[in-house]
Amino acid sequence: MRLITHWIDGKSTEGDSTRRGPVFNPALGSQQAEVLLAESSDVDRAVQAAGRAFEDWSESSFSRRSQVLFAFRELLHARKRELAELITDEHGKVVSDAEGEVQRGLEVVEYACGIPSLLKGDYSDQVASNVDSFSFRQPLGVVAGITPFNFPAMVPMWMYPVAIAAGNCFILKPSERDPSAALFVAELWAEAGLPDAVFNVIQGDKVAVDGLLDHPGVAAVSFVGSTPIARYIHGRATANGKRVQALGGAKNHAIVLPDADPEYASTHLAAAAFGSAGERCMAISAAVTVGVAGDVLMEVLDHQSREVRVGSGRDPSSDMGPVITPQARDRIVSLIDSGEQQGGNVRVDGRGIKVPDYENGFFVGPTVIDHVSTDMDVYTNEIFGPVLSVVRAETVDDAIDVINANPYGNGTAIFTSDGGAARKFMRKVKVGMIGINVPVPVPMAYHSFGGWKDSLFGEHHIHGPDGVRFYTRGKVVTSRWPEIHHRASFDMPTAT
Repeated sequence: MRLITHWIDGKSTEGDSTRRGPVFNPALGSQQAEVLLAESSDVDRAVQAAGRAFEDWSESSFSRRSQVLFAFRELLHARKRELAELITDEHGKVVSDAEGEVQRGLEVVEYACGIPSLLKGDYSDQVASNVDSFSFRQPLGVVAGITPFNFPAMVPMWMYPVAIAAGNCFILKPSERDPSAALFVAELWAEAGLPDAVFNVIQGDKVAVDGLLDHPGVAAVSFVGSTPIARYIHGRATANGKRVQALGGAKNHAIVLPDADPEYASTHLAAAAFGSAGERCMAISAAVTVGVAGDVLMEVLDHQSREVRVGSGRDPSSDMGPVITPQARDRIVSLIDSGEQQGGNVRVDGRGIKVPDYENGFFVGPTVIDHVSTDMDVYTNEIFGPVLSVVRAETVDDAIDVINANPYGNGTAIFTSDGGAARKFMRKVKVGMIGINVPVPVPMAYHSFGGWKDSLFGEHHIHGPDGVRFYTRGKVVTSRWPEIHHRASFDMPTAT
């Protein structure tokens, strides 16, 4: 069986790992590979190698870094389809969706190619007599990224292009459920001319995670995943003196007003709820209909949801593939059961779906549950599956209150033709990323990604300007070059 290894100091290695985990093909429901699970000694080896590489890479010119990044971008673009198919076989999402994931990651690489402009400092001339002041930013050192299964290419690319461009060395700990994309990328970095140990991959589970959180040689940790783990990582890494950005879970709502086009709203709601089998941190999992919009929307949404084609991600006719594991499938089904038992109306039922030729796959079909209340398990839990809960509200203010009462604040959207309502919504809602007639408002690379409340732990959002700030720290220099020697003053310096 194929063995998925680590990548340390510029080469594939098994290290000291004796434990292994299974990697499945979710559409077939069968194991296709084994992945190494790192020991703390493997983590230490990667950190030590990265620390040595940092001495040279941090002092490299912006031109040198940009050349490597541009070369990496060209290789990644040329092999985008190959990487997408690799993702599909381990994650389950359809190939076109996987290609979209790679493309959104590429945009961050392209943003990082402009690192000479992104790291320009400030200069103030003559702040006092013959005194100038200027600022610049420097890299942190060895930094780590701990990333989730749902975007094995894109989420890491929210981190390492900016970190590496800024002069840091990076250690990636990908999800052990779909780990091959990380090794694929490591080989591209090597081909692009990145020096050994500037980019490393440690495969593994909690042992690897804790090793990175505790290692004194790691200066900063970036994380994307569930809220409980984000809270844990933020607490443990911060206690160890590290800079941390930890993005947690989500319960993304979309408000639908009576003046919204029901066809437009339902089409986009279905895509946002069921794309990638709902395994997106920006998926819409709760629709809040206002007034008469509920009944009108449900008629159209019922039809749209039944039209979603479920199948293997390798099948070009599929709109949606399987979920990642049988445990994920069973958990999703149990929450649908709970929603029905607690009084929800299961309008579209995805339980028990069978895909011809893929009967053993981990499939759950699109599911729509109407008349969901905010105390039901299907609402309070982050489902991370193809389930859309419909909550009824009387007014737009009531709908906003529903969103603001939720502990998560990652993404949200509104469907409306009313500019005043949209403006009120975007100003009053306590959420980090907002879409107006855009259901999945993932910011472009030159803006930063991040939520509010229990969806973010730490000060910094990810990629974009916040990413540059997170992976660097500033210095301010005040300088004087006197032409003649002056007696030093013992008084407080002033701008005179």
